[in-house]
Amino acid sequence: MNSKPLVAITMGDPSGVGAEVIIKSIAALKAADWFSFVVIGDTEILKTTNILLKTELQIESVGDLSEIPQFIGRVPVLDTGNFDPRLAAVGQLSAEAGRASMEWVLKSGQLCLSGAVDAIATAPINKEACRMAGYEDIGHMEVYQRLSRSKNVATMLVSGHLRVVHLTTHRSLRLACDYVTKDHVFEKIILTDTFFRDWGFPEPRIAVAALNPHASDGGLIGHEENQEIAPAVDEARRYGARVDGPIPADTVFHQAIRGNYDVVIAMYHDQGHIPIKVYGFEESISVNLGLPFVRTSVDHGTAFDIAGKGVADPRSMIEAIGLAAALSSGRGLIGTGLSSETVTTDTLS
Repeated sequence: MNSKPLVAITMGDPSGVGAEVIIKSIAALKAADWFSFVVIGDTEILKTTNILLKTELQIESVGDLSEIPQFIGRVPVLDTGNFDPRLAAVGQLSAEAGRASMEWVLKSGQLCLSGAVDAIATAPINKEACRMAGYEDIGHMEVYQRLSRSKNVATMLVSGHLRVVHLTTHRSLRLACDYVTKDHVFEKIILTDTFFRDWGFPEPRIAVAALNPHASDGGLIGHEENQEIAPAVDEARRYGARVDGPIPADTVFHQAIRGNYDVVIAMYHDQGHIPIKVYGFEESISVNLGLPFVRTSVDHGTAFDIAGKGVADPRSMIEAIGLAAALSSGRGLIGTGLSSETVTTDTLS
């Protein structure tokens, strides 16, 4: 094991932009010497992408993670030999690509659980391709939750200093509304408070968004605020959490951006995703709470429409890798700023 934190970077769907954003990110981060990394994916695709992007990186397979220290200035790849690039075309949906991408995800989780790596940063998988390959998990978090047998997990999106934890993510809006209960909201407040304290916030300031317009106007537009969200907030305060809510969703994110809160808990997927992506789409990333290891991810998809063209923006991947390293090294939940410091026009092209 290295003295520096070791981040496993999964390549994502090999037919998408995963390899490209990884190569661009590593090229941009070559001066960051405070962590190590290993890519879990296909060596040949990474080499082909490296040629396309005309970088000076050296892509080399490693048979064992103990070999990583000798690859200074190179890109070590843990290639499990589970993918044949001839069986999946760039930019096209396929079960073969979905299967390989999911196997790389599972491998990264196993390495983290065994202590062989310290954190995971994931490039995008394609949920439809994974379903074609026979996997029923909706996304990365569900895979890692199942693998680690974690009970209470949550997705947090981060863009700069705006951070949003989601009560639910991959649920229909109808089911998401049914999930807004006192127990569920209380559970997410305490989970958020616990992780933020671990990440260096002595008394995290948490805001809980309302579900209904105007926080229901005292019960005129719904009952969830009075019957479910407010009681959960009151109970969390008794447990020592510094939390406010329910706060109308059309104002709470602005308050967080102004610095009034460290994190907002959103009630459903789009309520949290929209402000993050409007505020800073290119740098936004995903972080999981509740897993026994650090996992971050890009906040974009496989982008089949631009795969293989060399035009994918790496800033989300840069931030995901940097934050995975920061959290696993004890630096805490910080805006790494790595994308703004290291990305140049050449990196984006």
